[in-house]
Amino acid sequence: MSGTRTEDGRVTHPGTGFRAAPAAEASPVMRVRLVRREVDADAIGWGADLHPVLQRVYAARGIRCAQEIDHRLATLLPPASLGGLDAACALLADAIERDSRVVVVGDFDADGATGTAVAVRGLRMLGARNMSFRVPNRAVHGYGLTPALVDTIDDADIVLTVDNGVTSVAGVERARERGMRVIVTDHHLPGERLPDADAIVNPNLPGDCFPSKALAGVGVVFYLLLALRAQLHPTGSSDARPDLGALLDLVAIGTVADLVRLDRNNRVLVEAGLRRIRAGKACAGVRALLEASGRDARTTVASDLAYALGPRINAAGRLEDMAIGIECLLADDDATAQERARRLSAINEERRELQAAMVEEADARVAQWLHAHGGAGLPHGVVLFDEHWHPGVVGLVASKLKERLHRPVVACAPAGDAGGEVRGSARSIRGLHVRDVLADVDAAHPGLIDRFGGHAMAAGLSLGRDAIGRFAEAFDEAVRARARPEWFDAVVHTDGELPADAFTLDLAHALRVAGPWGQDFPEPLFDNWFEVESWRLVGGRHWRLALRAQGVKAPIEAMLFHAIDMAEPPQAFRAAFQLDVNEWNGRERLQLILRHLVPE
Repeated sequence: MSGTRTEDGRVTHPGTGFRAAPAAEASPVMRVRLVRREVDADAIGWGADLHPVLQRVYAARGIRCAQEIDHRLATLLPPASLGGLDAACALLADAIERDSRVVVVGDFDADGATGTAVAVRGLRMLGARNMSFRVPNRAVHGYGLTPALVDTIDDADIVLTVDNGVTSVAGVERARERGMRVIVTDHHLPGERLPDADAIVNPNLPGDCFPSKALAGVGVVFYLLLALRAQLHPTGSSDARPDLGALLDLVAIGTVADLVRLDRNNRVLVEAGLRRIRAGKACAGVRALLEASGRDARTTVASDLAYALGPRINAAGRLEDMAIGIECLLADDDATAQERARRLSAINEERRELQAAMVEEADARVAQWLHAHGGAGLPHGVVLFDEHWHPGVVGLVASKLKERLHRPVVACAPAGDAGGEVRGSARSIRGLHVRDVLADVDAAHPGLIDRFGGHAMAAGLSLGRDAIGRFAEAFDEAVRARARPEWFDAVVHTDGELPADAFTLDLAHALRVAGPWGQDFPEPLFDNWFEVESWRLVGGRHWRLALRAQGVKAPIEAMLFHAIDMAEPPQAFRAAFQLDVNEWNGRERLQLILRHLVPE
């Protein structure tokens, strides 16, 4: 199948994707094309010892020299330029000397949980003895350091927030009224007014000079600990200083799970954490979570953190109490860690079942809307609400629908109280800053949204139940005003064709560990033309195929997961795929993971 070359030289392959395509995904609102990433020829050739395919992959991600893939900890950005550290370190150093009571207030997601564990473990390593933590209950306290949460804290001289607090104006005020000092560590974008905290550490504050704005919440508090250690131990050998590197397994999990951009600095943090995990040096909780998810610590990669560990930790905050996840990560004995990990796995299984039901209902709503409007298409910005949905899972529903419809989605559910509050979770498409969209709605319709905050790709909000209809119209209008038409095309970016001699197990191994891969540093994805030699259904909804590729003598094993919308594969197709290592019964074989198909 020949592609179409665009004016800028890119080759595109238009078609309709059919991987995991329920009614909503198969609808005409989703236009799909494969687009090969552009490669600067001048960026290739610097790594003579690198496989040519790997050189091309790196070049497509803007890597131009070996220094940019040097992920040694020695290359980590120094803390000095991160604002607020001096004031925060002074408060914490004084608290350690006075044996003051420090309460860490985290968030109810994996970034907040790992960040809380890093803060507690790290401060104990640096001499703090009077440590505890709190984490808000999503349904009871709301997000962040709210007055309701502050009123539950009776034992704090200092409150240290992790992954929250930069918008907690009222909560910080309540804590200060009660005689507590407050240190805010966060990475979220601030609102119009900053809280009156004693110190704020956030690389995304206006005017902050820290070069990387992509730190997750766990990364911010890790940097605070680095600065505090330098103040408490300014001289002496490194052997005499607490080894904060022991916390990097947790930093890696939180960074990957929060989907922050994996710029070079974050890749350094994640790769250091992965090295600890592979070397068997992870904390008991991480080891237990790997075991519970069936992952081998020796071969752990970033995708294991994203798709196995992160969801298990997140599930506690979505359905029950994130304290369970934090206790798992703080456990020092294997028995306690394993019991908590098993419980997290059970909660995660419940979350998966609930999510599947909610997504099915959302798909039906979309199909009904399209039918009622004669296939005229969906709004530019989609808002969904259901009386029976769980507020802890709406973010996952919004994410799934965003992927299928390729337009920003806000999924809403009752907040769980009797006051009629609705909580929404927004997910956006590349190019459209969803928090700015919500700010536009708030500016055009004052009072329509009670609270909101978040990032470019994800945000949260609260509003009244009677405001949902007006909000849906306002959100669609704001999206239309900001978005460009091409942003609604679903584009799958690939690294081009894989040469016939590159379908090897050695290259699959090299690509697996060449990252860490993640947000804005995506795992390599290639696109080739294949013919189907044979196939069979596996597990009732997956295809295992034997494929023929031009120039490759032997058939190539391949898997297509969740192939639920077609009775059988076409005889030939172009596929976007990843090279994978299939490990079974002690044997390794090359396998392709098909991510997107474009039939003839």
